[in-house]
Amino acid sequence: MKFRAYVEPPEPMRGLEVPSEVVAALGGGARPPVTITVNGHSWRSRVALLRGRHLLGLSNANRQAAGVAIGEEVEVELELDTEPRVVVEPADFAQALDDDPVARAAYDNLAYSHKREHVRAIESAKKPETRRRRIEKAISTLRG
Repeated sequence: MKFRAYVEPPEPMRGLEVPSEVVAALGGGARPPVTITVNGHSWRSRVALLRGRHLLGLSNANRQAAGVAIGEEVEVELELDTEPRVVVEPADFAQALDDDPVARAAYDNLAYSHKREHVRAIESAKKPETRRRRIEKAISTLRG
């Protein structure tokens, strides 16, 4: 589904407004998961509902990759994202989870975004000892 929108400034949120009729036509509810394409650059997100408006967040990285500027009118292609959102666990974290059935069960029940937070924290460690500590902390948190 295509529509035109202006790249809005970052107040209250940098993004693209989605017409209500487009959101309704997608059929995924008020905040559907979507794949967005602008100028040939695609990314996955979710439609946000802010102050009665449907918006697509537009990070600096996606804005630059799409080659668009604030205030510019762009053509947006929007599709309902029906693919499962999967977080790939690093091997050392996966092994730690597999070694602890309680932590594994808790992790498997987490939402995609919470799984992603754990993995990002682990993968952002610069030193091996920091990575190990973050894995231990994640396992401890998951055990409750």
